[in-house]
Amino acid sequence: MKTIQIEKDARGVALLALTRAEKHNAMSGEMIAELTEAAARLGADPDVRVVVLTGSGASFCAGGDLGWMKAQMTASRAERMAEAGKLAGMLRAFNELPKPLIGRVQGNAFGGGVGLISVCDVAIAAEGVKLGLTEVRLGLVPATISPYVLARMGEAMARRVFMSGRIFEAAEGRALGLLARVVIPEHLDLAVEAEVKPYLGAAPSAVAAAKALARSLGPVIDDAVIAHTIEALADTWETPAAKEGVAAFFEKRKPVW
Repeated sequence: MKTIQIEKDARGVALLALTRAEKHNAMSGEMIAELTEAAARLGADPDVRVVVLTGSGASFCAGGDLGWMKAQMTASRAERMAEAGKLAGMLRAFNELPKPLIGRVQGNAFGGGVGLISVCDVAIAAEGVKLGLTEVRLGLVPATISPYVLARMGEAMARRVFMSGRIFEAAEGRALGLLARVVIPEHLDLAVEAEVKPYLGAAPSAVAAAKALARSLGPVIDDAVIAHTIEALADTWETPAAKEGVAAFFEKRKPVW
């Protein structure tokens, strides 16, 4: 794989790292496809007991890739919906992964990066990390990630950051329920290991069943919900605000608002 890397230790702990460090691990179509494949492989591997998701370099995940964004500017509605569907499918695959998924957030996370954090069962971040649902700055909405962000934060908490596009610190991310712990960078691996260790003493099948049960009792994220978010994103792409916001971004100017 070109955009991600998987390493598995003797205990069955798999480290899944985003490796587009030079692009701040922004999600391209290729990365989305590779992550989807990785979720299927890790979920089916009987030797994998825990998955740790992290990023390489300065950022955990900066959101959508600029090349992907440019392609959406000229794509048809059907093409945009297809691309959004691929992202939604990848997020769903990780949300339903039959293994514990622990987020190791070593750098900033924006847009889709917050979505990746939200599908983790627990996420731990280093101090200094910044987060944000920045889509509205482009005239767009955080659509495909929204079911997972809302499930993680709850509606009341999510509305504090969902519509403003403002950047917030890791400490607020913890208060919002997005992050479980915030530690100094030197203690990040120790904190992740503390989350991993209990699973190694639990029956993998029971862990998978317990996760599926928790998911079934939580907010509904089914085909209809996902289709609704894809439709909402496609609708927003066709608005004057999105055309102006995305154009202003690439032209390196302020949008009219």
